[in-house]
Amino acid sequence: MKNILKAALLLFIAVNLSSCEKDEGIPPEINFKTGAGYTGTGGTFASGADLKVGIEADRTEDKDNLKVFNVSKSVDGAPATTVLNYQLQDSEGEHFSYDYTETLEGESGQVFVYTFTITNRDGITNQLKLNITIQ
Repeated sequence: MKNILKAALLLFIAVNLSSCEKDEGIPPEINFKTGAGYTGTGGTFASGADLKVGIEADRTEDKDNLKVFNVSKSVDGAPATTVLNYQLQDSEGEHFSYDYTETLEGESGQVFVYTFTITNRDGITNQLKLNITIQ
């Protein structure tokens, strides 16, 4: 009788474990906004110019809400530093939109690399990079 109970318990556990919902681990979507005033392709800019980069991000799986938006910046190949780390509100979990603005200050020839990263509930990330050269 004990063996039958053990077998039934093992079968119950195996069925429940195999029926657990598994997500596919799809990274969230992230895209640059386009249109008048937005920079989304990089390029060369004068020192003192205003940079405006818009992003749109969407979750890709029903339960994996967006959680964190990060902007980092590297200058001339140096390690990137975080310039913005934003914890999304629950209302922003399905769709997030943000406009990042900065006045570019640098010397001629300097290269800035901006990285825009979105992270979902499972810690899966997706990112966009933008290269800006000061003329």
